[in-house]
Amino acid sequence: MLSLSVFIHSFLGQGLLNFQCQNLSMKTLYLLRHAKSSKDNADLRDFERPLAESGIGDLPVMAERFKAKNGRVDCIICSPAVRTKTTAKMFAQEIDFPGDEIGNNSELYFAGSNMFLKAASLLDDEYEAAMLVGHNPAITEFTNEMANVDIDNIPTCGLVQLSLPIDAWAEIEFSVAELVDFDYPQKISREQ
Repeated sequence: MLSLSVFIHSFLGQGLLNFQCQNLSMKTLYLLRHAKSSKDNADLRDFERPLAESGIGDLPVMAERFKAKNGRVDCIICSPAVRTKTTAKMFAQEIDFPGDEIGNNSELYFAGSNMFLKAASLLDDEYEAAMLVGHNPAITEFTNEMANVDIDNIPTCGLVQLSLPIDAWAEIEFSVAELVDFDYPQKISREQ
Protein backbone atom coordinates (compact mmCIF):
# COMPACT_ATOMS: atom_id res chain seq x y z
CA MET A 1 0.00 0.00 0.00
CA LEU A 2 1.44 3.36 -1.04
CA SER A 3 1.49 6.16 1.47
CA LEU A 4 -0.38 9.30 0.55
CA SER A 5 2.82 11.35 0.29
CA VAL A 6 4.39 8.81 -2.13
CA PHE A 7 1.16 8.81 -4.16
CA ILE A 8 1.06 12.63 -4.41
CA HIS A 9 4.79 12.81 -5.10
CA SER A 10 4.29 10.30 -7.93
CA PHE A 11 1.58 12.47 -9.48
CA LEU A 12 3.72 15.60 -9.13
CA GLY A 13 6.64 13.86 -10.82
CA GLN A 14 4.41 12.97 -13.76
CA GLY A 15 3.03 16.50 -13.96
CA LEU A 16 -0.49 15.23 -13.31
CA LEU A 17 -1.04 17.59 -10.38
CA ASN A 18 -0.25 21.24 -10.86
CA PHE A 19 -0.62 23.47 -7.82
CA GLN A 20 -0.47 27.15 -8.54
CA CYS A 21 -0.47 29.78 -5.86
CA GLN A 22 -1.61 33.23 -6.73
CA ASN A 23 -1.20 36.39 -4.77
CA LEU A 24 -4.78 37.61 -4.44
CA SER A 25 -4.97 40.95 -2.73
CA MET A 26 -7.94 42.02 -0.69
CA LYS A 27 -9.67 45.32 -0.19
CA THR A 28 -11.58 46.22 2.95
CA LEU A 29 -14.76 48.26 2.80
CA TYR A 30 -16.28 49.72 5.95
CA LEU A 31 -19.85 50.97 5.90
CA LEU A 32 -20.86 53.36 8.68
CA ARG A 33 -24.44 54.46 9.11
CA HIS A 34 -24.70 58.00 10.43
CA ALA A 35 -25.16 58.39 14.19
CA LYS A 36 -28.62 59.06 15.65
CA SER A 37 -29.99 62.33 14.33
CA SER A 38 -32.20 64.88 15.99
CA LYS A 39 -35.74 65.50 14.83
CA ASP A 40 -36.34 68.26 17.40
CA ASN A 41 -36.53 71.10 14.87
CA ALA A 42 -39.45 70.41 12.53
CA ASP A 43 -38.45 73.40 10.38
CA LEU A 44 -35.22 71.72 9.23
CA ARG A 45 -35.17 69.80 5.99
CA ASP A 46 -34.06 66.16 6.22
CA PHE A 47 -30.70 67.08 4.67
CA GLU A 48 -30.02 69.61 7.47
CA ARG A 49 -30.81 67.46 10.50
CA PRO A 50 -27.99 67.49 13.10
CA LEU A 51 -26.93 64.64 15.35
CA ALA A 52 -28.81 63.98 18.57
CA GLU A 53 -26.89 63.97 21.85
CA SER A 54 -27.18 60.17 22.00
CA GLY A 55 -25.67 59.94 18.52
CA ILE A 56 -22.78 62.18 19.51
CA GLY A 57 -22.20 59.92 22.52
CA ASP A 58 -22.19 56.75 20.40
CA LEU A 59 -19.40 57.87 18.08
CA PRO A 60 -16.46 57.64 20.53
CA VAL A 61 -17.70 54.22 21.65
CA MET A 62 -17.82 52.89 18.09
CA ALA A 63 -14.47 54.47 17.20
CA GLU A 64 -12.88 52.86 20.24
CA ARG A 65 -14.22 49.43 19.22
CA PHE A 66 -12.98 50.03 15.67
CA LYS A 67 -9.48 50.79 16.98
CA ALA A 68 -9.58 47.80 19.37
CA LYS A 69 -10.15 45.55 16.34
CA ASN A 70 -7.14 47.15 14.60
CA GLY A 71 -9.41 48.89 12.12
CA ARG A 72 -7.85 51.44 9.81
CA VAL A 73 -8.96 53.35 6.74
CA ASP A 74 -7.12 55.08 3.93
CA CYS A 75 -10.10 57.18 2.93
CA ILE A 76 -13.53 58.20 4.17
CA ILE A 77 -16.33 59.25 1.80
CA CYS A 78 -19.67 60.48 3.10
CA SER A 79 -23.02 61.74 2.00
CA PRO A 80 -23.16 65.56 2.14
CA ALA A 81 -26.09 65.59 4.60
CA VAL A 82 -25.28 67.33 7.89
CA ARG A 83 -25.71 64.18 9.99
CA THR A 84 -23.39 62.07 7.81
CA LYS A 85 -20.75 64.79 7.49
CA THR A 86 -20.77 65.26 11.27
CA THR A 87 -20.61 61.50 11.82
CA ALA A 88 -17.68 61.18 9.43
CA LYS A 89 -15.78 64.11 10.97
CA MET A 90 -16.28 62.97 14.56
CA PHE A 91 -15.41 59.34 13.77
CA ALA A 92 -12.33 60.47 11.82
CA GLN A 93 -11.18 62.61 14.73
CA GLU A 94 -11.55 59.69 17.13
CA ILE A 95 -9.44 57.37 14.93
CA ASP A 96 -6.84 60.06 14.09
CA PHE A 97 -7.86 60.30 10.43
CA PRO A 98 -7.36 63.81 8.98
CA GLY A 99 -10.75 65.51 8.82
CA ASP A 100 -9.76 67.62 5.83
CA GLU A 101 -9.25 64.42 3.81
CA ILE A 102 -12.89 63.29 4.13
CA GLY A 103 -14.57 63.27 0.74
CA ASN A 104 -18.21 63.94 -0.10
CA ASN A 105 -20.27 62.06 -2.65
CA SER A 106 -23.70 63.60 -3.22
CA GLU A 107 -24.94 60.32 -4.70
CA LEU A 108 -24.75 58.71 -1.25
CA TYR A 109 -27.65 60.88 -0.01
CA PHE A 110 -30.79 58.75 -0.34
CA ALA A 111 -28.81 56.34 -2.47
CA GLY A 112 -29.68 52.77 -3.26
CA SER A 113 -27.37 49.78 -3.35
CA ASN A 114 -26.28 50.54 -6.90
CA MET A 115 -25.06 54.01 -5.92
CA PHE A 116 -23.02 52.56 -3.04
CA LEU A 117 -21.54 50.05 -5.47
CA LYS A 118 -20.71 52.85 -7.91
CA ALA A 119 -19.15 54.99 -5.15
CA ALA A 120 -16.94 52.09 -4.06
CA SER A 121 -15.97 51.29 -7.66
CA LEU A 122 -14.64 54.83 -8.11
CA LEU A 123 -12.24 54.68 -5.15
CA ASP A 124 -8.54 55.10 -5.87
CA ASP A 125 -6.78 51.74 -6.03
CA GLU A 126 -4.04 52.98 -3.69
CA TYR A 127 -6.61 52.67 -0.90
CA GLU A 128 -6.59 49.22 0.67
CA ALA A 129 -9.28 50.10 3.21
CA ALA A 130 -12.08 52.62 2.64
CA MET A 131 -15.15 53.78 4.54
CA LEU A 132 -18.46 54.96 3.12
CA VAL A 133 -20.71 56.89 5.52
CA GLY A 134 -24.36 57.01 4.57
CA HIS A 135 -27.98 56.31 5.32
CA ASN A 136 -30.49 53.52 5.66
CA PRO A 137 -32.08 51.66 4.02
CA ALA A 138 -29.21 51.78 1.51
CA ILE A 139 -26.46 50.66 3.90
CA THR A 140 -28.44 47.63 5.05
CA GLU A 141 -29.48 46.71 1.50
CA PHE A 142 -25.95 47.17 0.16
CA THR A 143 -24.45 45.02 2.94
CA ASN A 144 -26.99 42.26 2.28
CA GLU A 145 -26.36 42.31 -1.47
CA MET A 146 -22.58 42.45 -1.13
CA ALA A 147 -22.19 39.59 1.35
CA ASN A 148 -25.33 37.51 0.69
CA VAL A 149 -26.50 38.01 4.26
CA ASP A 150 -29.88 38.88 5.72
CA ILE A 151 -29.40 41.72 8.19
CA ASP A 152 -32.78 43.22 9.04
CA ASN A 153 -31.49 46.66 9.98
CA ILE A 154 -28.14 48.32 10.54
CA PRO A 155 -28.86 50.67 13.44
CA THR A 156 -27.64 54.24 13.61
CA CYS A 157 -23.87 54.37 14.10
CA GLY A 158 -23.76 50.73 12.98
CA LEU A 159 -20.48 49.70 11.39
CA VAL A 160 -19.97 46.88 8.89
CA GLN A 161 -16.64 45.50 7.71
CA LEU A 162 -16.55 43.72 4.36
CA SER A 163 -13.58 41.89 2.89
CA LEU A 164 -13.42 41.95 -0.91
CA PRO A 165 -11.30 39.56 -3.03
CA ILE A 166 -10.33 42.25 -5.52
CA ASP A 167 -7.16 44.01 -6.64
CA ALA A 168 -8.88 47.14 -7.93
CA TRP A 169 -12.00 48.90 -6.67
CA ALA A 170 -13.44 48.89 -10.20
CA GLU A 171 -13.73 45.09 -9.85
CA ILE A 172 -16.24 45.33 -6.99
CA GLU A 173 -19.53 43.56 -7.59
CA PHE A 174 -22.46 42.24 -5.61
CA SER A 175 -22.27 38.86 -3.85
CA VAL A 176 -18.47 38.63 -3.58
CA ALA A 177 -17.81 40.15 -0.16
CA GLU A 178 -17.30 38.39 3.14
CA LEU A 179 -18.98 39.97 6.16
CA VAL A 180 -16.10 40.24 8.63
CA ASP A 181 -17.79 42.28 11.34
CA PHE A 182 -21.09 43.97 12.14
CA ASP A 183 -21.12 46.19 15.21
CA TYR A 184 -23.46 48.82 16.60
CA PRO A 185 -23.69 50.82 19.84
CA GLN A 186 -26.14 48.55 21.71
CA LYS A 187 -24.61 45.26 20.55
CA ILE A 188 -22.61 44.52 23.69
CA SER A 189 -25.53 45.18 26.04
CA ARG A 190 -27.78 42.90 23.92
CA GLU A 191 -25.22 40.09 24.00
CA GLN A 192 -24.96 40.12 27.81
